[in-house]
Amino acid sequence: MEKVSRFGVSFEEPLLKELDRIVKKNKFSNRSQALRSLIREKVVENDWVTDEDVAGTITLVYRHDHHGLMDKLTSAQHRFHHLIISTQHIHLNHDSCLEVIVVKGKPSEAKRLLDSLRTIKGVKYGALSMAAAADRLP
Repeated sequence: MEKVSRFGVSFEEPLLKELDRIVKKNKFSNRSQALRSLIREKVVENDWVTDEDVAGTITLVYRHDHHGLMDKLTSAQHRFHHLIISTQHIHLNHDSCLEVIVVKGKPSEAKRLLDSLRTIKGVKYGALSMAAAADRLP
């Protein structure tokens, strides 16, 4: 367990009310837990902006029966094989599939992979979810 340091923080009343709203809405046990979480979010955000190695997921929804789609998705993923840790394919219904691609590497490359996937005809939705490499989260 990491050593815990205590320090005082001063907030204007409206900002303190917002913090308490965040604590309640997200079911944090206390303000300290909420502040730790908010700071970690900023660490992740900063890593993505500064192109530090990160982990994340790409989520796609597509029509599996669109002509040539599967070959194009596979080809695009092979061009970025060094980023991809894992993929999971889910059948949503008769026509549509969801694919989750776990990536680790430079955020700029993950964004390029996302762009190459979501521009393929037949892909209905594509999004990149940010996380941080485990060793970067204090």
